Amino acid sequence: MSFLVCLAALAFLIFVAYRGFSVILFAPIAALGAVLLTDPSAVLPIYSGLFMDAMVSFIKNYFPVFMLGALFGKVIELSGFARSIVSSVIHLLGQSRAMLSIVLVGALLTYGGVSLFVVVFAVYPFAAEMFRQGKIPKHLIPGTIALGAFTFTMDSLPGTPQIQNIIPTTFFNTTSLAAPVLGTIGGVYILIVGILYLNWRRKACQAAGEDYAAGAPLVNEPETKEDVKLVNPVVAILPLVVVGVGNLIFTKYVFPALYNGVVSVTLVEGGKTITQDAAKLLGIWSVEAALVLGIVTVAVFAFGTLRDKFIEGSKSAVAGSLLASLNTASEYGFGSVISSLPGFLVIRDALGAIPNPLVNEAITVSTLAGVTGSASGGMGIALAAMADHFKQAADAAGIPYEVLHRVAAMASGGMDTLPHNGAVITLLAVTGLTHRQSYRDIFAITCIKTSAVFVIIAVYYLTGLV
Repeated sequence: MSFLVCLAALAFLIFVAYRGFSVILFAPIAALGAVLLTDPSAVLPIYSGLFMDAMVSFIKNYFPVFMLGALFGKVIELSGFARSIVSSVIHLLGQSRAMLSIVLVGALLTYGGVSLFVVVFAVYPFAAEMFRQGKIPKHLIPGTIALGAFTFTMDSLPGTPQIQNIIPTTFFNTTSLAAPVLGTIGGVYILIVGILYLNWRRKACQAAGEDYAAGAPLVNEPETKEDVKLVNPVVAILPLVVVGVGNLIFTKYVFPALYNGVVSVTLVEGGKTITQDAAKLLGIWSVEAALVLGIVTVAVFAFGTLRDKFIEGSKSAVAGSLLASLNTASEYGFGSVISSLPGFLVIRDALGAIPNPLVNEAITVSTLAGVTGSASGGMGIALAAMADHFKQAADAAGIPYEVLHRVAAMASGGMDTLPHNGAVITLLAVTGLTHRQSYRDIFAITCIKTSAVFVIIAVYYLTGLV
């Protein structure tokens, strides 16, 4: 019975998310409904003492990353840097490689720290124009953008500042650069297989006589302005380089030299002493500092452009980051409550029965990411409940925590993109398409992404590379 209660709560949350209701509202309802069916007297204590504590803890740790990432993406957009980068990549690769161009642009922007939601808005107008000129069916655009923005640069490539690569640092005392060889191998695998799949789909559709408008009336067609003066692409890409290099320098040199182990700070003699475990926060601090440098770089080179737009733009970015972080934090609180119920022990024991620690972690994280429809939310739930178990199994098998980090990050970005995923819903809405028209290709990319984590597990066991 307790197991069915957990499943019912998860099914309810999936249903309301798929229907478009706010997760912030319904995650606590789903969690407390499960508690009500388990122990009615525990509802209010669990809400105040567990759900809210977990939610606030998530926001405390990760909201600055959400906010700075959203602000960086917004200034990149407002400054015209994003448009310049997109145009330059398209010009470099040519019209005949439309799909590869869009994938690489999305990858460049997300790896540079731009929110994947911002990437969708920035890239779609150019994707639509290139697909129209190349007579490529429009319904292939979502799968193409998803490959570039939602996969290898989100959580596979080492150093990516996306939140999916940051969350594991607090559980495994790692950095965003964890397991660079395995991450790179996984990223290359996803890129190659994904491009092969998209090209196969393009040829099949064109052989069937489909053109750009095939399948349904065109909706949300963008208007592209040809007379807009573009920023020099070298200047446009500089902030992305600053974020990447800054993250590396802060992670490897600056913060390890400044902070070692547990750090205690007292500003006023006799005042309150602030104590922080620097090892757990090093990855977060590094990404935050790198994003600040990126924002400053954009401001320096595009001050005139940003001057009149920054106030409203920053409000929009902060509002977006609040919504995104609260959505994920609510799912994290939901997971914390569910993981405390007797029924979760059945799920945990079933998943824990998988003998291989890396396969166990990959399946657990990917399953919960799929259930919640959120890579960061599902991973947060899994690691909050089972990180200690994963570490004990890794210690027994002699597996470095860096490998645990990379497997968790990549697994979170696998089955998370099921139909109720917020990024998928946003992508389809922006492109004016429906699940029926385009989800087939998004799901194929999802399967390719999911398989990649098992590829790197196999590579690790065959070679010992990290």
